[in-house]
Amino acid sequence: MNIAVYVRVSTQRQTQTQTIEQQLDSLHNYHEAQGWPWQEEHIFRDDGYSGAKLRRPGLDRLREQIGRAIFDRVVITAPDRLARNYVHQMLLIEEFEQGGCQVEFVDRPMSHDPHDQLLLQIRGAVSEYERSLIAERMRRGRRQKYLAGGLLPWTRAPYGYRVDPAHPRDPAGVRLDLAEAAVVAELFSSYLQEGKSLKAEIQRLTNLGVASPAGKTRWNQATLRGILTNPVYTGTVYIGRSRPTEARGRHSALVPIGRGRGGHVQTNQEEWTAITQVPAVINQEQFDLVQQKLVHNQQFARRNNTAYPYLLRAMVSCGTCRLGCIGRSSRGGYAYYVCVGKSHGTISHRDEKCPARSIPVEQLDELVWQDVCEILTHPNAITTALARAQGGLWLPQELQARRENLRKARVSLEQQMERLTDAYLANVLQLEEYKRRKIELEQRLSVIAEQKRQLEATVGCHDQLAGMVQSIEIFCQRVQQGLSAATFEQKRQLIELLVDRVIVTNEEVEIRYVIPTSSKGETTRFCHLRLDYFNRLAQRQQEHTAQALVWIQERLDRCLTAFASPGFAVQIPTDEKRPEEIVEEILTQINSSFL
Repeated sequence: MNIAVYVRVSTQRQTQTQTIEQQLDSLHNYHEAQGWPWQEEHIFRDDGYSGAKLRRPGLDRLREQIGRAIFDRVVITAPDRLARNYVHQMLLIEEFEQGGCQVEFVDRPMSHDPHDQLLLQIRGAVSEYERSLIAERMRRGRRQKYLAGGLLPWTRAPYGYRVDPAHPRDPAGVRLDLAEAAVVAELFSSYLQEGKSLKAEIQRLTNLGVASPAGKTRWNQATLRGILTNPVYTGTVYIGRSRPTEARGRHSALVPIGRGRGGHVQTNQEEWTAITQVPAVINQEQFDLVQQKLVHNQQFARRNNTAYPYLLRAMVSCGTCRLGCIGRSSRGGYAYYVCVGKSHGTISHRDEKCPARSIPVEQLDELVWQDVCEILTHPNAITTALARAQGGLWLPQELQARRENLRKARVSLEQQMERLTDAYLANVLQLEEYKRRKIELEQRLSVIAEQKRQLEATVGCHDQLAGMVQSIEIFCQRVQQGLSAATFEQKRQLIELLVDRVIVTNEEVEIRYVIPTSSKGETTRFCHLRLDYFNRLAQRQQEHTAQALVWIQERLDRCLTAFASPGFAVQIPTDEKRPEEIVEEILTQINSSFL
């Protein structure tokens, strides 16, 4: 029997204090008590990963191997080590059981008894509540320390400052780095001169050989703007200068959606809160003048000049260096798509310029538009591509690998079944042992078959494909009527909807289409689908959580009705206690009614 071990701690501090080793010691002792072999290669650990997320390297490797039916049992110290979220706990336990792997918790071994299942669900809900409570208390505690002036909001000191290594978050230990502070002061003064821009300042710093905050020889415009917009150089430290935002766009059809994290946007100055004072580098008047010039230069930047209409604006990429292309027009009326790699190193972040030639705008726009008209006039190419995709020819490598792993697992189990039958016929096994092992193998085969069915369902079905084809044909027929008389704005709108990227490599042009497969997709660009995806995911998780809580309440009421004496009710503790103490108190009340 193959047994896996999973351990996890949430922070690096817990990793350093050896709490994960304590989990391993407990699991090792449990293995010895059960008479199971202890194998180091079967240990899956996540050091410093939160239990509120499922994206953990150790857990991912464990799920992949259980999906290939490698393990029969996984041993964990407690449910909150597996996940802090109740829905995540149920999802993982169900996934492991479908893979033929039983989940066992050391502190309280669970069975399929309804009372044990109820206990597991209560513990999961309490763990999720405890994590939310801890996060909120930590947030409020940090804010109180900020307002009291006893904590810096920095994880890394700004350029030009140094902190006490022993107490890096203590405002009293902040001091100036004289060399870097001189660079910052000169930067503010130089930028205020007539005709100076961020690009010119980057070129000046590069020529002087001044290292960037990251220690590199080339500065970045975002880094320079971050220094010029940071009010800490006036001597005041603020909190609330930015707020997180959701990811709203997706760069390409070939790039995975990835995490749901977005970026940060600057807030209005009215929302800032001053918390402490540090040594100043410039005065407030100089800082305000720089902010005014930054806004002015941004309004008159070349990227905001829309005098020349580019049909493929922000859609062209260079196939030679894999960078984007920008539109450039000359006074003679000629316009080109120029690779960013041909710009100065301060813009392209490359040591060498791209050797690709500039692309005539008129020729490329006409070529792409004619191809779009051809695709819409003859949609057979689209339907053929969909048929190939439905047949599995375009499956990602991950899905192909999962399909192959399931096939190998099924073949291995069938061979085990044959060897088991041969052993029984040779009188090596008794009838009872043969039946027991056969039932286990049949259960694992059924699990493999169900996983294969689910995988094939994700690939697509013929009915869905037929609906897509019909929807695409209707869309093409409706659009064909206005192609010949389309205005520039109509052409641009249609290309934004259908074209994801145009990649030009020397004389070759690759057009990557994104065809709407339903009427809802005709009004939303592909790059905007990322936010919709995460919104649906969050909504689905909320629905599952609500259903799970209702189910727990029903099971609890059913248990009380079946076993408790008349008038008995479970009192949920309202004072602050650990999850184990809350669960034990609930169980004590229930067990007392049974006696």
